[in-house]
Amino acid sequence: MIKIILLMMSIMGLISTLFMVLASILSKKTLYDREKNSPFECGFDPKGKSRMPFSIRFFLIAVIFLIFDVKIALMLPMILTMSISTYKTWLILSIYFILILILGLIYEWKFGALNWLN
Repeated sequence: MIKIILLMMSIMGLISTLFMVLASILSKKTLYDREKNSPFECGFDPKGKSRMPFSIRFFLIAVIFLIFDVKIALMLPMILTMSISTYKTWLILSIYFILILILGLIYEWKFGALNWLN
């Protein structure tokens, strides 16, 4: 009985190893791109100046992304607190939180922080 189990395990290991080797051989790219092999795939030249100024627009877009990313992290626990608190309190706090975010979005839109083309 133990010999059969060991035989089956070794056959499964051999088959899985064969599939992994086959997949790694088939997935190799024959043409290597210089940009893909560079440490900075985003377009920065790694051998250039390290103190090159970057666009303030890029910084603003990154900050906006972080704000809305944190928003999702803050909204997820709201579902769990719904069962703990009263429905009216939960609804008021949720609407207040979403209203602050919408007002911030309108403010950014009004002053052109969301214009990607400029």
